[in-house]
Amino acid sequence: NRVFRYRPDSSCLSDQQGHRSLLRFGNGLPLDAGSPVTLLGFAFHGRRTPGRASDRHNKVVSRRPFLNLLPRVSADLEVQPSVTTHDAAHLVASFEQSGRGWFWATDAAGGLTYLSASICQLVGPSVQTSQGSPLTGLFMPADENSDVRQRLPFVLGKKSAFDKLVLQTADGAQARWWETSGRPIMSESGEFQGFRGFCVDVTEQLQSSQSASQLALFDPLTGLPNRLNMSQTLDRSMQLVERHGKVCAVMLIDLDRFKQVNDSLGHPAGDALLTNVAARLVKVVGDTSKVFRLGGDEFQLILPDTEDRSSLGQLADRIIESVSQPYMIEGSRCVIGASIGVAVAPFDGATGEHLVRNADLALYAAKGNGRGCYRFFSASLLEVAEDRRNLENDLRDAISNGDLSLYYQPQVSVDTNNVTGVEALIRWQHPVRGMVSPALFIPIAEEANLIERLGEWIIRKACDDAASWPGHIKVAVNVSPLQFSSDNLPATVVSALASSGLPPGRLELELTEGVFLSESIETDAMFSRLKEIGVRLALDDFGTGYSSLGYLKTAPFDKIKIDQSFVRGATLPGSRNGAIIAAIVALAGALDMETTAEGIETLDQLKLISSLGVSHIQGYVYSKPITGEELALQLDQGQWTLAPSGPARQRSERKSMYRKAGVIVGNYYHPVIIRNLSETGALVEGLIDIPVGTQIVLDFGECQMEIATVRRSTKRGHGLSFGHPLIADGAGNFCTSHRISPYVLSRMGLSSSDHLGASRVWDVSNSVSLETLASTLGLTLPAEQHASDRTGQGLGQASAVHARLMANVNPLHSLMLLGSSRNGERKLTESEWENLKSAVEASQNSQLRYIIALVVLTGVRLHELMAAHWSDINFESRLWTVQESRTSPQRQITLSTAALEVIEHLPRWPECANLIVNPRTRKPYNSVFGSWDAARKRAGLDHLSIHDLRNSIRQAW
Repeated sequence: NRVFRYRPDSSCLSDQQGHRSLLRFGNGLPLDAGSPVTLLGFAFHGRRTPGRASDRHNKVVSRRPFLNLLPRVSADLEVQPSVTTHDAAHLVASFEQSGRGWFWATDAAGGLTYLSASICQLVGPSVQTSQGSPLTGLFMPADENSDVRQRLPFVLGKKSAFDKLVLQTADGAQARWWETSGRPIMSESGEFQGFRGFCVDVTEQLQSSQSASQLALFDPLTGLPNRLNMSQTLDRSMQLVERHGKVCAVMLIDLDRFKQVNDSLGHPAGDALLTNVAARLVKVVGDTSKVFRLGGDEFQLILPDTEDRSSLGQLADRIIESVSQPYMIEGSRCVIGASIGVAVAPFDGATGEHLVRNADLALYAAKGNGRGCYRFFSASLLEVAEDRRNLENDLRDAISNGDLSLYYQPQVSVDTNNVTGVEALIRWQHPVRGMVSPALFIPIAEEANLIERLGEWIIRKACDDAASWPGHIKVAVNVSPLQFSSDNLPATVVSALASSGLPPGRLELELTEGVFLSESIETDAMFSRLKEIGVRLALDDFGTGYSSLGYLKTAPFDKIKIDQSFVRGATLPGSRNGAIIAAIVALAGALDMETTAEGIETLDQLKLISSLGVSHIQGYVYSKPITGEELALQLDQGQWTLAPSGPARQRSERKSMYRKAGVIVGNYYHPVIIRNLSETGALVEGLIDIPVGTQIVLDFGECQMEIATVRRSTKRGHGLSFGHPLIADGAGNFCTSHRISPYVLSRMGLSSSDHLGASRVWDVSNSVSLETLASTLGLTLPAEQHASDRTGQGLGQASAVHARLMANVNPLHSLMLLGSSRNGERKLTESEWENLKSAVEASQNSQLRYIIALVVLTGVRLHELMAAHWSDINFESRLWTVQESRTSPQRQITLSTAALEVIEHLPRWPECANLIVNPRTRKPYNSVFGSWDAARKRAGLDHLSIHDLRNSIRQAW
């Protein structure tokens, strides 16, 4: 208890005797030289410095808060300036009463020893604020997603100082956030005794920060997360994909015809429309945090843990249907559409940037397919974009050079089977590509502003052809919505009728519901002008467009055409399409309109449609589209009556193709070619004698695999049925609902782009059961299982009888030459093959024919066959375990029926376990190369090796 004076020259104090360096102030004091100072509390720091007597006072002691030392200060000391205990208490009380903060203290166990009264009034009665209650009970528990290092229990457990930890008080009437700081209290012996600290109210600052974050991360118009928010969310999702093998789907949504609404009604109406679209998207998806507005009329969905393309396709359909419903904006009716591109990580991109880019490519493809649809990303989209550009240039030349033609499909009366009219269908025979589908080049014509020229040519050509037909035959021509909106359409129709001499009543213009999108005065005026000319009007693809039934009250249609999408599934069990068709027929009858059903291909469809009261039929069940010359010949014979013909029942649509694929049978991977494909099955070439009933795994590439069952074996190949149906990919093709993780395929050696064209053993561990394979790939086994088909137990007695009948038959006779040989390898001619078979049959080694047959049928090496034992063959599972050798590891191969028949015919003696035995010595052969050399020389094939032979022949189907 002494008075010191401040020395500013050294920022230290000296006593009355002038001793210095007793205390040093690191920051200095705002005092004049010689000012008296009373110490209220102090602590020494540092270690003893040898050789300095003045350091005897420099003991290392604990820091002590000033409030604890205030009572020890002598009252009679000279204090100038000074702070009393009373003043300090007033300062603390003033801070607490301000509501800006409060003090707290705990013991070593974390229990409260002091708490400002002000905080007790802010928290609810359920929060324990009494002495001894835990400090952590004052605050809300941390979010599970927050960093553990920012959680109060973790910070207190470190027993070290902390600052500005933002916490929310628990159970308060109003949510409040506090910036919390604390310091540990240590005893003189260095033992931890608890914390003392304070909290400062930062609620306003935090709310202000959140408001700024809201502006930065959310779209002010729709309230949806914006592009920056999307980028951050996608980065987090992609980290889960990379680190934990998760999946993530991205959908890009672009509004169709939004620009027209924005331009015609103004930007305020466009903003209101975007707000309505955002609300519909949130309603369909069910989670606001998954829907983002990127800007303009672009939206995006991020769907973590979603990769089922069946579910994604259904969601895309629901979004398109919802967005395409009419809107009422400022008293005006607006109709727009939506196109969607879909990409799924990690299959379609390993980073967020790549994933969004590929979804954008898929979106562009969806727009190219006519808009109002969705498309999954595939690796071929880049090639497709380039192909579309080339096709557009070729189409311009085709229109100018007259390279297009019209085909006509008859429309038949249900009551009489007489042809009453035809629909004109454009065809393009490309000089290089062959026949190009209208579904491909019509959207290109619309996008390239060629549709008006193309439409005018069709109308003129159809009128010229129809003018020479009998007077009761009508001709129907499709009119694009873009062509319908052109003021030149009526003049084009009048000119075509006048130049051909065709009566207006025999021309029928087929319009889709797309012409009602604007529903403006111009639309009604166009209808009036066309009806004044006298042509007939038909509403095409009824029920698949965007409009309501309201337009039927005023639009002067003569016919409703029922879209084939309703017809195609009408005969399937549980389908409601029949009821929809019946309702359309009743509606048309009430409005005095005819009805035509499109796409009738099977007799069961025809029977159902006829029973529902449809007046006319158009489809393959009566006739495919034919040329104008063929139609003229038929009509010249008088009344043309067609008898229905075709399949009895509807089956899945099949697409012919030539596509590389792969098949896993057991632990072997075989390259195959898919010749045709439907949602329920495929025809593949390249498999050798896989028995009917065998279950395999078909690899389509791009991480797509499906379990299939062999249903038939023909000369063309093997017919497969899928355990789970494929789904439409949005581009007119098929794909699997689920895809295999690329990490799994990489471990199997099937991740490279060229694996579809190579044979290999995919699993050297011999895990060949279908259940194990399905588990490895993450596939679901179909409900129907045929154990006997999978294990090969179907060989049975019939196979054994057949083997006995082969007793004196050369098994090489059941082999035939391949159609081609590999590059650089010699190919046998038919005569050389016949000579070789005769030479082998005449060999003194009676086993040679079976040895060569097994080498060819199984693909094993000759030395492996000679070392094989009967115990290596499992006839029940049709597996041959080829033992390890100097050149190859142990492996298993699946035996074909022909190979099993050859093995069953081999002589077997108890004294020799080998598969191939010399019948005379009943011991294994020392060598068979002498017999092989003699046979090939006799056949004049001295340089033919068994390897060449294996690659030149195959088993007959």
